[in-house]
Amino acid sequence: MSSAHSKSAAVAAVLTAIDAGAEPERAALRDAVRELLRGLVAKAPGRSVEVRVPPFGAVQCVAGPRHTRGTPPNVVECAPVTWVMLATGRLEWRSAVEQGRIRASGTRADISDYIPI
Repeated sequence: MSSAHSKSAAVAAVLTAIDAGAEPERAALRDAVRELLRGLVAKAPGRSVEVRVPPFGAVQCVAGPRHTRGTPPNVVECAPVTWVMLATGRLEWRSAVEQGRIRASGTRADISDYIPI
């Protein structure tokens, strides 16, 4: 886990639950997802890719053509636990794609250069 998030109570609580084989507490998972999405936006500012982690959040990031209406051409979507594991370096992008844990579409949707956060 990156040092910026090593002190986050929400991220730590989610990772502790995952390590124990338990379901993370919903509030901690929500807060961890949102914090890590904010970290992604800070690391990869822009509006060419939409990253969705339902039901907790969605952000636009990565420099390039801005998207303003309708379904964006570059979308990444995954489950909350998958996002936390990706963003903290516990799961590699390629493995997650191969396992079907990420749905990514569009030419800019590969955000592996920006994770872990």
